[in-house]
Amino acid sequence: MIPGSDAEVPAFTTALGLPGLADLHLHFLPDAMQRKVWAFFDRATVEYGTEWPIHYRLPAEERLGILRDLGVRHFAPLVYPHKPDMAAWLNDWVHDFAAAAPEAVATATFFPEPGAGDYLAKALDRGARCVKSHVQVGGYDPRDPLLDPVWGLLAETGVPVVVHCGHGPIAGRFTGLDVFEHVLRRHPGLVVVLAHAGMPEFTLALELVERYAGVYLDTTMVGVPFNGADGLLPADWAARLAGIADRVALGTDFPSIPYDYATQLRAIVSWANADERLGEPFLRAVLWDTPRRLLALSERQ
Repeated sequence: MIPGSDAEVPAFTTALGLPGLADLHLHFLPDAMQRKVWAFFDRATVEYGTEWPIHYRLPAEERLGILRDLGVRHFAPLVYPHKPDMAAWLNDWVHDFAAAAPEAVATATFFPEPGAGDYLAKALDRGARCVKSHVQVGGYDPRDPLLDPVWGLLAETGVPVVVHCGHGPIAGRFTGLDVFEHVLRRHPGLVVVLAHAGMPEFTLALELVERYAGVYLDTTMVGVPFNGADGLLPADWAARLAGIADRVALGTDFPSIPYDYATQLRAIVSWANADERLGEPFLRAVLWDTPRRLLALSERQ
């Protein structure tokens, strides 16, 4: 079954024998910050050279309701700063948000600044199960010595960090998977999820997964018709995924996507159908097993 719309998603997951979905990469932000993010996307023709209509421009409670209707049983509400003195209060905010939303898993973030390791340690101590690093939006060098305590702490604890370090949708001063590989070399124990599968450097992203045992890919905005960068997907994309089938996790970028949630699921189904080694086992791993394992969720959750 292929979900043609959001309304068909629950039947799709049921047909796979899944109780729902686990989304490792979506966003909830403080209201004022969310409005600023949406205002940025409203200028997408200037910023990105294309329109970017927000499909789920709704109050937070309504967005939560949509996720529940879709059957998203678990999700990581990712937050991220773009300047100093933001990360600690964002960690406080998302901690409270996750405490009030049963499906949400507590997350955290950081910025290269004095004390980053301390406030991240505090967030992990009170239950954060996933961390976000947005190299592009933050405009920082992931190799900054101020981040050594952060990467060291994450490597030691094994808490996954979703890292947007690729050049998509536009290159930043310190984006590029070659740049981030310096961090992996210094901290090979890191559990890293390459956001957007490293878009547009898909081949290098696959190589990093094969090279480092703790590197994963998320599916966010990969393979969807909206994204012209997916013309850069390797011709053997599905075949390459067959070799790393347990290292790919569902991500969607909900709510600030210019299409419905089901669109991302259709892209993933297309990969599963393109190689006989993938199929339904791959879908169950991507949509449920792998993100739950990364988020350290128990069988009873």
